[in-house]
Amino acid sequence: MISFFRNALSSWLVLGLFGLVLIAFAVTSIDPSWVNGSNKGGPDIATIDGRKISATEARKQLDNIVRQEQRNNPEFTMAAFAAQGGVDQTLNQFISFKALEAWGRDQGLTVSNRLIDGEIASTQAFFGPTGKFERSAMEAALGQARMTERELRADMAADALRRQMLIPIAGGTVAPDGIILPNASLLLEQRSGLIGIVPSAAIPAGAAPTDAEITAYYNANVGRFTIPERRVLRYAMFGADNAPTSTTPTEAEIAAFYKTNAASYGASETRAISQVILPDQKAADALAAKVRGGGAIADAARQAGGEAIAQTVARPALAEAASPAIADAVFALPQGGVAGPIKADLGWYVVKVDRIDAKAARPLAAVKAEIAASLARQKHDEAVANMVSDIEDSIADGSSFDDVVKARGLTVVTTPALLADGRAPDQPDFKPAPELPALLRFAAQMTADEDPVVETIVANQRYALVAVSQVIAAAPAPLARVRDAVVASIQAERAAKQARAIADAILAKAKGGTALADAFAQAPVRLAPPAKAGARQMDMMRNDRPAPAPLKLMFGMKKGEIRVLAAPNNAGWFVVHLAEIVPGDARKEPGLVNSLRRDFSRSVGDEYIQQFIAAASKEIGVKRNDKAITALKAELSGQDQ
Repeated sequence: MISFFRNALSSWLVLGLFGLVLIAFAVTSIDPSWVNGSNKGGPDIATIDGRKISATEARKQLDNIVRQEQRNNPEFTMAAFAAQGGVDQTLNQFISFKALEAWGRDQGLTVSNRLIDGEIASTQAFFGPTGKFERSAMEAALGQARMTERELRADMAADALRRQMLIPIAGGTVAPDGIILPNASLLLEQRSGLIGIVPSAAIPAGAAPTDAEITAYYNANVGRFTIPERRVLRYAMFGADNAPTSTTPTEAEIAAFYKTNAASYGASETRAISQVILPDQKAADALAAKVRGGGAIADAARQAGGEAIAQTVARPALAEAASPAIADAVFALPQGGVAGPIKADLGWYVVKVDRIDAKAARPLAAVKAEIAASLARQKHDEAVANMVSDIEDSIADGSSFDDVVKARGLTVVTTPALLADGRAPDQPDFKPAPELPALLRFAAQMTADEDPVVETIVANQRYALVAVSQVIAAAPAPLARVRDAVVASIQAERAAKQARAIADAILAKAKGGTALADAFAQAPVRLAPPAKAGARQMDMMRNDRPAPAPLKLMFGMKKGEIRVLAAPNNAGWFVVHLAEIVPGDARKEPGLVNSLRRDFSRSVGDEYIQQFIAAASKEIGVKRNDKAITALKAELSGQDQ
């Protein structure tokens, strides 16, 4: 996770625009209670201009990050995140962003309710069957996310406030060629040579280890043979099949829906157009004459120093983007007609109608089945959402797992003691059900004392009521159970040591003047000859295909140098010889230069943003409570016990 956190969140601009990702700094970013200086959240980790930030508030953001990562890595824990520095980095950035928001408000920056309304209305997760915003869809989505509308609006407001400050700062930075060209050329540098391997598998197994050796090795490496923490889950599936079946809409509901969405079913017309905007009327007159005479509008536009822009528009959209006069003229033309020149704010418009797409009005009878199906789906989804809410409310009111499943007639599944990946060490043949991996991710941090929770398997379709009935602490596996694994490890380490000795001997011969291929051929065990290998520096940086370790080693070596490198998992030893270095020339790769310039410019922008946030924090007045921060970090890392 820490690699994700440092890479994906290293950009302050990215952090500033996280918005609805809900992985950090979300929900409570500028909660009105915080802005007003009141906060009921436990010890304060910082005070900003007299306004307090509680440890509880910061812990909520950290929990969001860890839960998000656990969806991909079930074994990830808050303690691991803290050990890797993630908690420190998150708290620093969290406090900095609070300071930035406070500073922005002190400067008079505001976020209007109209802006927030617009962002909510354009969020596709809140669209209903008509493809438009519907409050019921928003409420259902927020219910699944366990988020209130107030929290949503506070989060969006924080996002918008940060955009006002950070985008202008980072948007105009450009890195100079004096930095870009040398670095781009370095990426194009090519290195080549020979790579050979002395595999551990080529080494004879030798005598079996004695019982004393096995016991000693087990005791010295007991951590490698420890069974991680396991959980016994109880869960019950429910969802669409358990929801009420009476979701057929009435005739009145269908008619009301049709009336409310009359614009969607009425006659409509859009036009595919090509438009050119020129600053000079005379040039626009000449262009229009050429097009009316049969010339291609794109060619005529280029000759006039402009560009023909193709788009498909409705009359209202064209009236808003250009002018009502232009929209009226264009929508009065037949297909192939040319309007203009017509003067508007941006210049003189010449518009050709390429195609007319007209749709006739659809009466209620024609769309009744379509509306009925959409309303039925919506009513069913609402019924499922209500069922989920009712179950969660009953748990909040004190109902136990057994109370809920009995009241709902649900079937309970009890698992064996499971690792986070779904394996059952005590039952090697256990095959997890399809839904179990998801449930394990959700239950990774639950204890046997916690209330059951409802988790989403498939939105609006399948859910699970989940409880942990037992948590079995991590403990070493009995030696008898892992004896074969211990023997295999001992033999692998023996073979790796002998392989290292052979690799060192090959290295010594090669450094003494023997050709590397001959040194391999003279080894006491049969080895494959070294193979030619090479790459460019930029090939080492591909995310889709990680570079082999010995190839990466070449880019840290001097020409003619030979080194030995361990293969992973005691698999053997590589012998690497760098024979040639060919410098790169980025002047022949403008695409690479431009790409690197964007990356460097982004880094420069991030630096400006960090300086801006530091200055804003200093001016607004940030006082950190190091004692409370230390206590919070100790609690999260499990050191306060």
